[in-house]
Amino acid sequence: MERRRVVVTGLGIVSPLGVGKASFWDGVVNGRSGVSEINLFDASPFRTRIGGQCKTFDPTTLTYPDALRLDRVCQMALAASAEAVADSGIADAGESDEDMTGVIMGTGIGGITTIDQQQKSLHTKGPRFVSPLTVPLSMFNAAAGHICIQHRFRGPSSTISTACSSGSNAIGEAMRLIQHGYATTMLAGGTEAPLSYGIFSGWNALRVMSTRNEAPDTAVRPFARDRDGLVLAEGAAVVVLEEYEHARKRGAQIYCELVGYGYNNDGFHSTRPSVDGQAKAIKKALTDARLNTDQIDYINAHGTATSANDATETMAVKQVMGDLAYQVPMSSIKSMLGHSMGASGALEFVASCLSIRDRVVPPTINYHDKDPACDLDYVPNAARDAQINTLLSNTFGFGGCNAILALRSMERH
Repeated sequence: MERRRVVVTGLGIVSPLGVGKASFWDGVVNGRSGVSEINLFDASPFRTRIGGQCKTFDPTTLTYPDALRLDRVCQMALAASAEAVADSGIADAGESDEDMTGVIMGTGIGGITTIDQQQKSLHTKGPRFVSPLTVPLSMFNAAAGHICIQHRFRGPSSTISTACSSGSNAIGEAMRLIQHGYATTMLAGGTEAPLSYGIFSGWNALRVMSTRNEAPDTAVRPFARDRDGLVLAEGAAVVVLEEYEHARKRGAQIYCELVGYGYNNDGFHSTRPSVDGQAKAIKKALTDARLNTDQIDYINAHGTATSANDATETMAVKQVMGDLAYQVPMSSIKSMLGHSMGASGALEFVASCLSIRDRVVPPTINYHDKDPACDLDYVPNAARDAQINTLLSNTFGFGGCNAILALRSMERH
């Protein structure tokens, strides 16, 4: 059976650079940092006291009933999905079949803020002070469920948790549902709210976070020799994926076409990445997209600013691309956002769509000290105009999870 084509018709985002795709993209293109001191909790006991906090996000602006009772991870997802739906126009009369419109969301840790709060109540006050809403507020599928309820979508709905690959896996699996006729339209993306005392404590104990607390805007330094770790971030991004003929017939705006999806597991180590595993995932995405390496114009990198991850990703790209790797720009927007874990792939997918639309490659900011082990073109410090016809968006997660998405400009097809 011939696969149906899948296009992107709507974008929505909540990020440390602002709420909405306009604020987000303006910050990315202009190389602004959204990393700052954390004020969601008292971070003073920790080695790291900075993060990518969405300080302009205001949950009181949500129109969804009982929105203020929900966990922050759901609130941000609802805001991002509302923007994506409005941007796509599928909410207009007669524009969508609710039974053929579904939602797949990715998250690494779900409603961890609720769990933190209720654990505190349990241990300081006792069991009868634990909220009866703890389970529905903290369950991983809460975001996908509330998005379906808000928009009355009754198609396929699920939640994917593959650590930092979650958002990309959600988008890839949603693409598959449309390709094979199980849905006409899908909302897909990722959401994460890890700036909570308990989970932040765990990341602090791992000692993989930057300690440049006095200069948060220059703390995240992907691929640079003086990088000293990631910065944990929150955020949400949701995209509307649509079957091409359906989108064309209703005259929808189309950002780009989603043409490939490759994913696998390293089968190697829980936290250490594998060059071979990542390279195989990239090859799978190219094969799925029917693309050759010489057709790739840009790579949106995973680029976490940790020692092992950046070097491994560089080697994996070189293994796949050969000498072409030195000719293809590859940048990390985590240098501006921090690492939003399960939402990161979705945020980077939105940036990838806008790169194709505006023909611009985002920069890797804070890149001044070159690492001999990372010797590719990381688009240092300033955005670059470029004709982007096809690109790859890389994401890699704990547990050995790898997910790669391939996008193509509609002008190419």
